[in-house]
Order: sequence, then C-alpha cells, then structure tokens
Amino acid sequence: MTKQATQEEKKSPVRYIVIGIVFLVAAFFGYRKINYVLTHETTDNAQIETQITPVLPRVSGYVKTIAVKDYDSVKAGQLVVELDDAELQSQLEEMEADYKQSEVDIINAKAALNNAIVSLSVNKGTIDINNVKLQKAKEDVQRDKNLYAAEAITKRQLDDSQFALETAQKQLDNSKNDLNSAESRIAVLKASVQKTEAALAVKQAKIDQTKLKISYTKIYAPQSGKIGKKNVSEGQFIQAGTPLFSIVNDSTFWIVANFKENQLSKLTAGKEVNIEIDALPDLKLKGTIQSLSDATGARFSLLPPDNASGNFVKVTQRVPVKINITDVEKYKTQLRAGLSVFVSIETK
Repeated sequence: MTKQATQEEKKSPVRYIVIGIVFLVAAFFGYRKINYVLTHETTDNAQIETQITPVLPRVSGYVKTIAVKDYDSVKAGQLVVELDDAELQSQLEEMEADYKQSEVDIINAKAALNNAIVSLSVNKGTIDINNVKLQKAKEDVQRDKNLYAAEAITKRQLDDSQFALETAQKQLDNSKNDLNSAESRIAVLKASVQKTEAALAVKQAKIDQTKLKISYTKIYAPQSGKIGKKNVSEGQFIQAGTPLFSIVNDSTFWIVANFKENQLSKLTAGKEVNIEIDALPDLKLKGTIQSLSDATGARFSLLPPDNASGNFVKVTQRVPVKINITDVEKYKTQLRAGLSVFVSIETK
C-alpha cells in the first residue's frame, strides 16, 4: 500500500505545476527587468540642489547684535546682524566738521576774489583819470612852449609844465602796473577758489563713503530661506568678507543627476523623469530634463585630469544633467538640498 502511494505521488503533476508557475513568474519578472534596462536610463549618482547664498560683511567691526538663530527662516531684506558703528559715527562727525570749515574757506576765497575784482575796476578807473591828466599835461607843455617862444613865460614855468608831464606819464605807467598785478592776483584767487571747491568735493566724497560704510554695519538677508549654522557670536570681531552663515533657498529646488557618457545618446531636454528620494521612499516625484552640461564633471574639478600625461587609463566620464521637479511648491517642505536621489528616464 505504501509503495503504491509513493508511486502515485511521483506521478502527481502538482510539483510540475508549481515548478512551472515559479518558472513563469521568474521569466515574467526577468523579462520586465530586461525590458526596463533596455528602455530606461537610470542613475543613483544624483542629488537635490538649491541656491545657497553666503552672508558676508562688507566692513570689519565688532558684532553688536545677531537677530537670528541657527536654522531660522528669514525673508529677503530682513536684518540679521548688526555691527558696532560707534567708531565710524565718530569719524563721520569729524569729517562733517571739517567739511563745514572748508565751506567757510570757500566763502573767504570768493570774498577775496570779489575784492580783487572791485580793485581791478578801481585800477581801470585810475588809468582813465591818469590818461586824462597825461593828455592835459601834454597840452600844457605844448602851450607853454609856444608862450616861452614868444617870451610870454619864463623858463622855469616851462620846466614846471614838462615836470608835470613826466609825473603824469609815471602815474599812468604805475596805474597800468597795478592793473597787471590785480589781473594776476585775480587769476591766483580764481585758482584758489577752484582748489578749495575741489577739496570740498573730496571731503564730501569721503563723507558719503563713510555713510556707506555705516550702512554696511547693518547686514540684511540677501534672499528668503533658512539659515544654516552660525559662525559668529555677539562681541566677536569680524573681517570684511568673512562668511557669517549661509541662507538656503527653501522655495526653489532642482536635481543634478550625473549620467555616464554612454547614457546620453537618448537624453534630451523635455524628457520626463521619475524621481525617488532615498530619505523619502514613499514619495514618488516627476520631473523633466532642463539641460545637459556642456562639459563633464571632471572638467569642473580643481585639478582636471590631463590624459596626455602619464599612463592613460580610460575612465567612464559623467555629465551633469539638470532636472526640474514637477509641482516643486507642493513638496518643498519635504525637500532638502543634498539628499540622494535615484532617477530613471524612459528612452524608447
């Protein structure tokens, strides 16, 4: 009885059915896998990117107040750090006082110039008077010569007339010299006014520069987002250009996927992309290819490889591909810059 049952089990088709089902299932999934590989390009060398802007001071100074904490959300234009501006304010007051003194100097220089111009008018009037006197002296000499020839006057009277002529001539010459001197002095005073005005302009520029530096002591957020870890504390002295912290733009995200060079033939802008995020396995996103880089990632490295030197070993290069995330506004609270991503693109 036992032997007969064993023979019947051997002849039973159940195990063949099970084996057949297993084979069919394996074949089905194997076909799907092979078909997927043949019709899709994939890579896990991808990450989420966003704009990260460093906050840098434009002047040196001691930190007076810090208005944010680690990982706070900020708005563009929000005050985040304020530096102590007491020293700059003191310099500004000194410069403004010096500026007022220069304004007084300009007033004095212009007054001196006006006096010189008035004196020039007086000198011109004196020359006119002396010209009249000279003309009269010449006429007197000529008349006295005629009278002396007629023996109507004495030789002394004629000499007095000639002396008066010479005196008038000297007075006219002196008046002309005074006029030349006054004209030269006016030129000097005009140059002095211009020099004083130029010095005033320089001082005004320095005042404006100091005011600009004072405005730089208040540091505002260059963009909206969330700040990272602060590298500064109150009372600390910081140099201009020292990174204080960075602001991560939390409203704009994209993906950079680094595909191998032999995967690029069917990748074009506009193709749909399936996105899976390692940190969020239940979240399935869609995207589209925006652009492909015109250079491999190695070209952007600090020391690009030079295949012309040393022993050449061929290494498959990778090309960055920028991918826009569909409906990014919907998922922006879940996305984080730097998260690893798996992307797949249908190429058939």
